[in-house]
This record gives sequence, structure tokens and C-alpha cells, in this order.
Amino acid sequence: MLQNIKDLFGEKLAASDGDIGHVKDFYFDDKTWVVRYLVVDTGSWLTGRQVMLSPHALGKWDREKKTLQVNLHKKQIENSPSIESHKPVSRQYEIDYYRYYGWPAYWEGGGMWGLGGFPMVLPPSKDELEALQPFRHRDDKHLQSMKAVTGYALQARDGAIGTVSGLMVDDKSWAIRELVVEAGHWYSGKEILIACAKVERISYEESKVFVTLTKADIQQTAESHLVKAGA
Repeated sequence: MLQNIKDLFGEKLAASDGDIGHVKDFYFDDKTWVVRYLVVDTGSWLTGRQVMLSPHALGKWDREKKTLQVNLHKKQIENSPSIESHKPVSRQYEIDYYRYYGWPAYWEGGGMWGLGGFPMVLPPSKDELEALQPFRHRDDKHLQSMKAVTGYALQARDGAIGTVSGLMVDDKSWAIRELVVEAGHWYSGKEILIACAKVERISYEESKVFVTLTKADIQQTAESHLVKAGA
């Protein structure tokens, strides 16, 4: 099932033995278009520390209580590798993180999540964990903040068409399928969806997302969605 990930911002996070805060942000891979981490605002519980959770740890989303279940104990989270909030997520940090929790690394193997298409709870073997070699002084530039990208201008082949307002995500695999875009005056300010496969590049210097479509392409696709929804 697809959901707009922006709906999760501010939702409460409940570990096995109590609340741990609320959703602050998400880090996604802008090459494979997969959400890799959820960023937690821990409030007064772990003051001044940034906590990240992999989808491996996430359980059900209780929409009525506006709470996302986390299949970990608070002590596990408290003792997890710490990351400085002002630095990018390095591969060395990810290695330490995945070793700590004993999860299979998503970058090892041919699947979206390493060994498969979903975050696996089956722990890797001792040999697999030992095979995760250190990568010193290397930041993974593909991991980006969803909050930072929200509001980026979306640029078609023939001009600006609006701003990014959200991401449609598969709630099982955490794969990002579409960008949610608030269209400009050229399309009556409507909200439209654009497949991630149509993204040519993201310019973080210009705060823009470039797509391989024209305005006419986008309008035709949007109207096709409306026809199917009304059928």
C-alpha cells in the first residue's frame, strides 16, 4: 500500500517498553529511491542526541492512535551507535549500526534490502557480519533528508511546474514510487504525482528536481490518473 510519507511527520513512536519520541525526518537514497532511516525527535528522553531507526525495526502504524510501533527496547536504542546531527551519514556509521543490531546490510547483495526486496528480520550469519569491512572517511552522499527536499522546485523540460510536497512510499518495502508535487498556476495549483523513474537528477545546490518530462507529458499523465480514479 502506498502512503504519503509526510503523513508520518510528528507521529508518536512506541518502543516495546514505552514511548521514545516522534518522527522528525526520513533519510532516503536518491539513487535507488528507498527510505533507509527514520530520524527520531526523542524530546527529553535522550536530549541533544540524534537517533535513527532502520525500517528493520518498524512495526505497524496505528493510524487511529497516530503511533508507529518500534520492535526494539528503549535500552537497545539508547546504547546504539551515536551520530552527530550536523554530519552526513557515513558508511562506517552504517556498518557499526548494522553490526550493533545484527541486521543484514542493505548494501550487501543484489536486492533492494541486500538479500531481498523487504527489510528482513532474519539476522545474518557471523561470517556475514565479519565481512562488513570498515570504510574510513567516506560519507554516503546518496542519503538525503526528506525534509530538506520538501519545497524543492520541480523542473520539467520546458519550465518549472511546481514544488515537491511529499513522497509516496510502499509501506512494506519502503520503496519510494512517486513524488507528490504541488503544481503551479499552469495546472491550477493541483497536486500531481510523478514517478521516480522520471527524475533525471536532483540539484541540491539549486534546490531543484529535474525530470525528463514536458508540461504536456505531466498534464496527460495527471488527467489519465483522474480518469482511472473516476472509472
